[in-house]
Amino acid sequence: MQDHPPPSRRTSSLARLAALASLVAAAAASRADEPLRLNPFHDPFEQATAGRACPAPRGPAYTDAEIRQEAHYRAERGTSCWLAGRCSEPNAYRYDARIARDVLAALRADPQLAGSSIWVSAERRFVYLLGCVADAAQAARAEALARAVADVELVTPMLALPGEPPRYPLAAAAR
Repeated sequence: MQDHPPPSRRTSSLARLAALASLVAAAAASRADEPLRLNPFHDPFEQATAGRACPAPRGPAYTDAEIRQEAHYRAERGTSCWLAGRCSEPNAYRYDARIARDVLAALRADPQLAGSSIWVSAERRFVYLLGCVADAAQAARAEALARAVADVELVTPMLALPGEPPRYPLAAAAR
């Protein structure tokens, strides 16, 4: 037999959840009208391959409120890597330019990716692959090449197969 909280506790929990959902919805609605600033933190973002028709990704973009929040998060998250002994640099964001350069070079040099259109974004040793590929093998190849670059902590492939919609915000849809 399962223990259930008394009805009054369940009701108050549901009320708290409803209030939280309402706050989240209100915050999202207020941000929907705010203009986006494209790449205010100067994160590496560049096209690696251009072998197929594919909608261009928007790239890093933030509202003014999100910039303030992200600045705090970046200061905290950037140094935690070094404090934990996982980075030799005092800030994880210092790796990004080199990582992006090396991922771009690896993707551009691989003939198996000739029929793809892939953009690379790097942030805090995380690599994002955005774009379109001919098949799952190309997506796996691009991901493997990015993972093989020194100091890459995580690779997130957002690569659409033929017939799939893009898996990222579009440049044309920037507010």
